[in-house]
Amino acid sequence: MELNDGNLQTLTEYLQKTLSPDPAVRRPAEKFLESVEGTQNYSILLLTVLEKSQNEVIRVCAAVTFKNYIKRNWRVVEDEPNKISDPDRTAIKANIVNLMLSSPEQIQKQLSDAISIIGREDFPQKWPDLLTEMVTRFQSGDFHIINGILRTAHSLFKRYRHEFKSNELWSEIKLVLDTFAQPLTELFKATIDLCQTHATDINALKVLFSSLTLISKLFYSLNFQDLPEFFEDNMETWMTNFHNLLTLDNKLLQTDDEEEAGLLELLKSQICDNAALYAQKYDEEFQPYLPRFVTAIWNLLVTTGQEVKYDLLVSNAIQFLASVCERPHYKHLFEDQNVLTSICEKVIVPNMEFRSADEEAFEDNSEEYIIRDLEGSDIDTRRRAACDLVRGLCKFFEGPVTGIFSGYVSSMLTEYAKNPGVNWKHKDAAIYLVTSLASKAQTQKHGITQANELVNLSEFFVNHILVDLKSPNVNEFPVLKADAIKYVMTFRSQLPKEQLLETVPLLVAHLQAESIVQHTYAAHALERLFTMRGANNTTLITPTEMAPFTEQLLNNLFKSLAIPGSSENEYIMKAIMRSFSLLQEAIVPYIPTLIGQLTHKLLLVSKNPSKPHFNHYLFESLCLSIRITCKANPDTVNSFEEALFPVFTEILQNDVQEFVPYVFQVMSLLLEIHTSSIPSSYMALFPHLLQPALWERTGNIPPLVRLLQAYLEKGAATIASAAADKIPGLLGVFQKLIASKANDHQGFYLLNSIVEHMPPDSITQYRKQIFILLFQRLQSSKTTKFVKSFLVFINLYCVKYGAIALQEIFDSIQPKMFGMVVEKIIIPEVQKVSGQVEKKICAVGITKILTECPAMMDTEYTKLWSPLLQALIGLFELPEDDSIPDDEHFIDIEDTPGYQTAFSQLAFAGKKEHDPIGDAVSNPKILLAQSLHKLSTACPGRVPSMLSTSLPAEALQYLQGYLQAATVQLV
Repeated sequence: MELNDGNLQTLTEYLQKTLSPDPAVRRPAEKFLESVEGTQNYSILLLTVLEKSQNEVIRVCAAVTFKNYIKRNWRVVEDEPNKISDPDRTAIKANIVNLMLSSPEQIQKQLSDAISIIGREDFPQKWPDLLTEMVTRFQSGDFHIINGILRTAHSLFKRYRHEFKSNELWSEIKLVLDTFAQPLTELFKATIDLCQTHATDINALKVLFSSLTLISKLFYSLNFQDLPEFFEDNMETWMTNFHNLLTLDNKLLQTDDEEEAGLLELLKSQICDNAALYAQKYDEEFQPYLPRFVTAIWNLLVTTGQEVKYDLLVSNAIQFLASVCERPHYKHLFEDQNVLTSICEKVIVPNMEFRSADEEAFEDNSEEYIIRDLEGSDIDTRRRAACDLVRGLCKFFEGPVTGIFSGYVSSMLTEYAKNPGVNWKHKDAAIYLVTSLASKAQTQKHGITQANELVNLSEFFVNHILVDLKSPNVNEFPVLKADAIKYVMTFRSQLPKEQLLETVPLLVAHLQAESIVQHTYAAHALERLFTMRGANNTTLITPTEMAPFTEQLLNNLFKSLAIPGSSENEYIMKAIMRSFSLLQEAIVPYIPTLIGQLTHKLLLVSKNPSKPHFNHYLFESLCLSIRITCKANPDTVNSFEEALFPVFTEILQNDVQEFVPYVFQVMSLLLEIHTSSIPSSYMALFPHLLQPALWERTGNIPPLVRLLQAYLEKGAATIASAAADKIPGLLGVFQKLIASKANDHQGFYLLNSIVEHMPPDSITQYRKQIFILLFQRLQSSKTTKFVKSFLVFINLYCVKYGAIALQEIFDSIQPKMFGMVVEKIIIPEVQKVSGQVEKKICAVGITKILTECPAMMDTEYTKLWSPLLQALIGLFELPEDDSIPDDEHFIDIEDTPGYQTAFSQLAFAGKKEHDPIGDAVSNPKILLAQSLHKLSTACPGRVPSMLSTSLPAEALQYLQGYLQAATVQLV
């Protein structure tokens, strides 16, 4: 694309169309942009539109499109096309910082993100001048520019908070510190001085305080991995100023908004985080400053109100106390009973209260509430922080703390009992307190795994929890009902089985509750209970125990999907999946109605897939329905196809990218169940599966390969007779996959199925070309993964077509090639083959080479006979060689960047491991002994003399064992 006005105009028009609410206008525009994004200058044109357009909306749209384009394409992945040319990359890096700094804030944020994406790949090696370019702008004095730089630095450095330690990381952080730490400290001091100069200018203060917050965030990132020498030397400057800012109260910066945190709160929250980091990780160096921070933060907590805008500040402040109180160094600060009482009374109890803001979230913003409450997301709530503080205090003071709180719990429950309708929040706080007191250690899988001995969980359950669960009106006191359900979920590993069984029908009833939070918790609790394991690793709750409630459970789960606000509720769908999995054949009578509901739901969500987890569990539930029903009666597969194929056709025709890989997996499952020949409906689809466009998306490759394998397994004869013209297309797919380091194993899966299932004469003409392609790849890039797959393939070929055919095809490509393969690949590398079936294929193949290939006995190949036998005995007896050369770093297939639909394996569509040799050979060691016996009878005396002259004693001993086991002798 040339950089000219015509192209700028065209690009602007298409960007405008991507904003259209009408899919008929929007989708073609998106497709057009996708089709041109690989051309040179595309990104430069986008940046030009972003810089020069008069239309603000188009500028923002260009910025977002540019950022997403960079996100998808900047990382260069081996074997994938590089969509951004080198000149474009250079031009982007030369101009983007300037452009970002001169843009309005909305665009600045997008470009800042783009810089950090590029930085993650190119900084520091390929973008060495980025930091100096940024640091020089600190001198500008223009805080619009300075904040742009700080924001970019923050998005660039925040990954230091979760990267694993490595030398590469250390050297990068050291480089950043050498260039950045001093100017950042100078900027910090200068900004604080400016705050005093402009103490009465509200607009100036807003800009300066947002700078201070960003500087504080950068301080956290740069100090996270280790305490840098520079910051240790300058601790006085930083800590004194942080402490002053914590105690600062500027009336001008106080906001009237009760919801949104103001600049003052955001800055103080970050400072609490920074202090907690130092208290936890660098307590020795931080010791002189700690007491004044504890005092300042304590005062902050006692004087801050209950409004939502203070939530982050309060939770960070409490987290600071929590991190301090569990360090042995600081134990003395909390030993006094009065201090403990004061913390409990003034900090913990007030922050456990259920506020009207929480009530609003519970009712009107249930999704957010559930994420915060159930999943413990990053949004720290006051309650969670208070809970962590209780846990921290219990580390050294479990007795006194439990004593203090037991009093509170009793008085709260007494208040509730006086007037439940008015005082229900007291009971809510009591349950929360008991939960935080009792919970010592927790896992996602088992809930609470270690509990406080001083709290009787079972008794509390009977006296206070069961009452709410049993209440006949499921819609009364929804918050307390949700608390009760959550209690069961949290302490499921601590409560006796009888109590859990008693709650199952009650939870099933709560699936009908109007409150989204309540029926979601009920679904989640059932799902967690169904995964619990009892003796012998079977499920704790059995299908027999569920029998009285099965119908009600399935009915209520599907009905709850119809409650407004829960039509795509992932917890309910996961509970449906788990119920199917637990109940197994007990669901068969209900499937005819349920499958209709599932396919109807699939049709609806395929119009606009927005909940990936919901969709995943929906497909898992479909797979379970198919598996369980067809296990009992394989003929029902046809009725599933009738129900599903219309929806699948629509998904494939509309190219719903998120669903296509799932559809292929379910189709594979269906096709694998067929016992007779391949149905015509599948054959009609076969040519479409070979279209190159489908194979461009990495997420499609594993499920498509599996589907083609199912076609080959069930319909190889049909393909050979009715679709022989498609065989080159099938081999074209193999050729594309084999060329990629990331997907070559998938190419071999396909090739192995072709060799195993296709009638031999249908592929005779292509065989030599297949081997030539494999050798070319071996020469151009030989990786361990490729060699392992190659070994399995040549041995499978040998098993299928015989050892002579294998030797002849190698030697027809190049004289003596067979010997080179045996010597240079099979003998040294076979020890690396992993997997039972793979090892068996190699063992049978090598046995055939040793005993059914005349060339191994009487040509120059004979010298390889004993080393090959020794390698085979090694494959049987030695541990697997899993070493990988240093220069080979496997690309993780899931690690492809950007928005590519990643492949999500459906657990319940899983493929059974297939053994192409099957029962024909049950023990390869016995086969070797029998084959050697047969060979020795054909040429008496040869085999024992070859063994005695060149096989090491240890290998010979193993071989004697095989011969004895097979009750044969060598002659």
